[in-house]
Amino acid sequence: MEKYRAIPPGYMTVGEVAKKMDVTVRTLQHYDKEKLLSPSAVSDGGRRLYTDRDIIKLHQILSLKHLGFSLDDIRDKLIPLDAPADVAQILSEQAAVVREKIRNLKKSLSEIEALKTEVLEMQQVDFKKYADIIINLEMKNDFYWMIKHFDSEMLDHIRSRFDKESGMAFLQKFLQLQEKAIQLWEDGVPPESPQGIQFAKAYWNMIIEFTGGDASMLPKLMQMGQNDGFDQEWKPKQLKANIFIEPALDAYFSTLGIDPFQEAAK
Repeated sequence: MEKYRAIPPGYMTVGEVAKKMDVTVRTLQHYDKEKLLSPSAVSDGGRRLYTDRDIIKLHQILSLKHLGFSLDDIRDKLIPLDAPADVAQILSEQAAVVREKIRNLKKSLSEIEALKTEVLEMQQVDFKKYADIIINLEMKNDFYWMIKHFDSEMLDHIRSRFDKESGMAFLQKFLQLQEKAIQLWEDGVPPESPQGIQFAKAYWNMIIEFTGGDASMLPKLMQMGQNDGFDQEWKPKQLKANIFIEPALDAYFSTLGIDPFQEAAK
């Protein structure tokens, strides 16, 4: 680059360009460092000097950056192009990137609103629960709202027993058994019948899987099942399922000669 003792006509300092284009001096210095927009000259005192041509190039860079292009994309992909079809292809690719960002932002907005609702319904600030709720929202677990009803001991137990994959698999198993109980009841199957006993065994095995054999967890599960604060859509469904589940479990425990829920409540 040429050097000048004074600023000649037709040249602007970096400060003047920054003010004219509403950017910071630091931004122009960064563009120079990234070899995206270098000054046309440098004064004898080391001041960067720009021309109207540089202003036009800066305007192009800022416009493309507004569309979401990275500086690397602008420098390496766009500026070297000279065929309209090639530019259109790059724009199509950027449009796909923007659409994906919009989808992610909509998802984030939905999760924020859902978390806000949970936060207002909780009785205390608990960032561990907030984190659990966010993770379950991210997993698209429709039962994320249950978390606010769990105490710290129950949540620690769940975290230690399940990861994302096994947790979702367990939830699916629970929902399938819930639907099965409702279907058996609607079909008029007696809870004490062999079919009812078989169902109760599967349901009890699911409870054992959840508790890991820790009988001290059973009273908490019983208490949770009686929680009136549960989702108004889920609560009636579970009550309906319990019409079959409870007598089926009683019948199953009778065949085993035990009552683990009664023992755990002592």
